[in-house]
Parts: sequence; structure tokens; C-alpha cells
Amino acid sequence: LPDDFSHAALDAMRCPKKRLAPWQFDHDSAVTTLAGQCQTYDLAGVGWAELTAAVAAAGALLDYVKHTQRSALPNLQGLSVEQAGSFLQLDAASRRNLEIDQTLRGEAAPTLYSLLDTPQTAMGARLLRRWLHHPLRDRGIVAQRHLSVGELIDSGAADTLRQTLRAVGDIERMTARVALKTARPRDLSGLRDSLARLPACTAALAGLRTPLLQQLAAAMTVPAEACQVLQQAIRPEPSTVLREGGVIAPGYAAELDELRALQTDCGDFLLAFEASEKERTGIANLKVEYNSVHGFYIELSRAQAENAPPEYRRRQTLKNAERYITPELKAFEDKVLSANERALAREKAVYEALLDQLLPHLGQLQRNAAALAELDVLCCFAERAQALNLVAPQFCDEAVIEIRGGRHPVVEQIARPFIANDTRLSAYRQLLLITGPNMGGKSTYMRQNALIVLLAHCGCYVPAQAAVIGPVDRIFTRIGAADDLAGGRSTFMVEMAETANILHNATAQSLVLLDEIGRGTSTFDGLALAWACARHLLERNRSYTLFATHYFELTRMVEDYKQVA
Repeated sequence: LPDDFSHAALDAMRCPKKRLAPWQFDHDSAVTTLAGQCQTYDLAGVGWAELTAAVAAAGALLDYVKHTQRSALPNLQGLSVEQAGSFLQLDAASRRNLEIDQTLRGEAAPTLYSLLDTPQTAMGARLLRRWLHHPLRDRGIVAQRHLSVGELIDSGAADTLRQTLRAVGDIERMTARVALKTARPRDLSGLRDSLARLPACTAALAGLRTPLLQQLAAAMTVPAEACQVLQQAIRPEPSTVLREGGVIAPGYAAELDELRALQTDCGDFLLAFEASEKERTGIANLKVEYNSVHGFYIELSRAQAENAPPEYRRRQTLKNAERYITPELKAFEDKVLSANERALAREKAVYEALLDQLLPHLGQLQRNAAALAELDVLCCFAERAQALNLVAPQFCDEAVIEIRGGRHPVVEQIARPFIANDTRLSAYRQLLLITGPNMGGKSTYMRQNALIVLLAHCGCYVPAQAAVIGPVDRIFTRIGAADDLAGGRSTFMVEMAETANILHNATAQSLVLLDEIGRGTSTFDGLALAWACARHLLERNRSYTLFATHYFELTRMVEDYKQVA
């Protein structure tokens, strides 16, 4: 944020914020910064010329990241603009109420994400979470995902691919570490082993005809030069950290091999030196040894010490022995010990040069990572469809949401048997009044329909016997009671604020879930609020609405409105 920026909602947020000088948000500077990062003349060619605020914010963010990473960020090779209209909109309250990846109590399970979390790679797990929070409105892309899941199931390729993907590492993060020069030896060995799995994935996709799967197979082209240099340069099991040595494979760097040979061949030298000294001095129990404290030495027993040649210089006296050094042995010691330091320094230089060699391949490695992540999520959807008895949804242009035999995907894993149920919403059946006692299943019924719509727009199969879904632009939910004491809002105020947001922003293509509107106040005031909200949704918003209530008086609306059931 710029220093001169002030916004009450942001100031009240209990999250870390970094304030920057206002000049860092200068639009012209941001254009220069972003164009330089993307290696373009200006931003007009990529459609950002009119996005002045976004460009200024992106420029400030890029400067901040460069400052914290102290690097040129070669892994950031482009920027994309996401339009809000591209996604099925979910506000914060709706995400919380639908328990996408966090329960209402703040726990990680049981949630929709925990139920579907079977990707084999860390990249796939991250992409799955993103898809669940960003369902698409582009039905062409979503339909391709559904077709791909179906072909993966029918062909049996999903099981084969999941076995292969299990051995694939986090190429996305490994590539970022290579770009920032922070990659450890195990990152490079993991990158090498993961790239070696790409041909198996491509082979498993070879017979499949869905365009999306063919695109993913094409994107998994192995960067041959990068793969070759990693195989030649890195040992099969390198050490954990570079300073310990043992990272660069033998035969890759001749000078490094020579320095290592000095260390490994010293045993042969010592044996030969010991044999020659025994023959020269005539002392049969003479020993040539080494320890890390005193280095190389010649050891003679106390009885033989008086026979030591004059060139033997005493190094250490023990109770029963004397240890000596000779000029020849000292010269060899200096050579070996310096060889160890020089070998580590040379290995570090070779390692850094190797990282530089990988930089031109970052773009292809990122495409490999993106393709593997998407393939992993599609295979996850295929596996979950079989394990959870999910079916492919159908999209239509008619204003309708028709679900037959729908189930709540999370609750049915806990409460068995789960009774499936139907839903039909249309232009002539806009609002369903849902009545019944506490723990009667009203909230579960509403949430399950929202989750079915959400899953369909993520590209996943849905828990139902059949589902036909017309155009949907948003999902709104107002479920449960919660206060915001830190923000000075009572339970009733939170309920009214969330309801007002829905009434102001819902459209005829929105799916609205309202539970117990008006219960935070007196009985008749609450009934009046619930009645007014229901009428507004019917007459003004015309949204698909599921309206759960304990006010049985609301059922009279069926007599006044044909669109209510």
C-alpha cells in the first residue's frame, strides 16, 4: 500500500501490510518496470494500456518482490489479466459457508477440498485448491475438462498416469529456486528424476483424442538439453547441501575430477611411501598414518625412536610411540589438504554454472509443470468420480438448474445412508421455500445444490444421478449465525450486511441460498424482514433462490406468486 492510502476496511484487517512510498506506484515507472520484466517495448500490445490502477499496483508489487528476493526474477516471464466476469463469483461469506477448504470452525477437514484432495503431486494439490475457489464461467473450457475426465475413466489411463505422477516432484517450485539461484542439490536431482517421467505421461496420453489431453501431452515436451545436463552433472544421490561436496557427478568436470583424485589416491601413496621408508630405514614396524588433528605422520615405537633418520622431525610424543614428519610427507599433506578446499570451491563454481545453463529452459520447465499439474487434477477428478459415484453434469442455455438424486458430497461420507433428493429451479420456479425442524437437513440440502453447481463449473463430475445447469454467474450464501465483535457488529448486523450484499448484487443468473433470515431480531420484525427479502428476490433480482425458514407464515407466498414452491 502507498503511505498516503487510507481505507477503513483494509485498516481493520488483521493481516500484515507493507507500506511503500507513493512514487513506487507511479504509472509510468510501473510501465517501464513491467515492460522490462516481460521483455516488451510497452504494454499496449498485451491489452493493459487502459488498466492504469492495475498496472501501477503490479509495478509496485514487482519492485517489492525484487527487493525481498534480491534477484532479477527470471522465472516471471509474463503477466496475465484476470477479469472478474471469467469466474463464477463467490464472496468471502459464501466461501466460508460452503466450507470449500475450511470448516466453519476453521479446521481443514471435513471440507470439499479434503474430500477431493487425491492429486499425486504438490503442484496438482495447489491447482485443485485454485480451481475450487475459481470456478469458470467459460463453458467451453469446463466442457473440455468434463470430456477429459470421461476419457481418462473410459480408457483406464487415469490409474496408469497416477502411478507415474506419484514419482514426480514439485517442478514448479524447483524451477523457481533454479531461477532465484537458491536451488539445493536435491532440488536438481528431483528435477532430473521428475523430467525423466514425462515421456511415460506422454505415452499414456498418446491414444486419447480429447483436445485438452492432446494439448497437455504437447506441453510435456522434455527440454532435452536441460535433462541431459542434469543427468550428466548431478550424482544419482547427491549430498543434501553443496558445502559437503559429493554433488557433481564424476566425469562432468575434468579439473574437479583431478582434485578429487588427489584425495582418493592418497591411500595408495601412503602405502607406497610406508614400504619405501621401511626398506630405506630398515625399521620393520614403521607406520605411515593420518588423523584429522595432526595430519599425516610416521609412527615409530619408543624402542625404535633412536633409530629414526636425521630428516625425521618429531611431530608428537605418545606414551609408547613417537610420531614424525618428513619434508616429502609434509609436501604431500599440503597438497592433499589444499586439494579438498580447492575441490569444494571448484564444485561450487561448477554448480553455479549449471544453474546458469538451466535459465534458458525456465519457460519450458514452467509449461511442463503447468501441464503436469492440470493432468494431475483431471486424473484426481477421474479417480474421485469412480470412488464417490459422481456423474458428468450437462450445461444448457435455458434458465434452469435441475438436479436429480443430488447428494452432499461431504456429508454423505459421514452420515450414511444419505437420502438423495431432487431440485428444480427455472424462470417459472424461482424460489423454493424450505421448511422443517432443526436438524431436518435444510442447510445440507441448500449447500449440496450450491456445491453441485460449483463442482460442475470447476470441471469435476457431480454427486447426483443427473444434473442440468443453465447459465450461472454467482453463488451467494447467507447461512448460520456469527458476530464480528472486533468490528463492532452484532450477529443481527452481520446477517443484515450479508443479506444487503446479496439483494444489491444478485442477478437473474445468480444462485442464492438464504437460511433463517430475520432470526436475529424479534419474531414479527424478523418475519417482516424475511417476507420483504423474499419478495425483493422474486420481483427485482429474479435469482434462483433456496430460502430456508422457520416462519411457516411465509408459505402463503405460494398463493401470491406462481414462481414460489
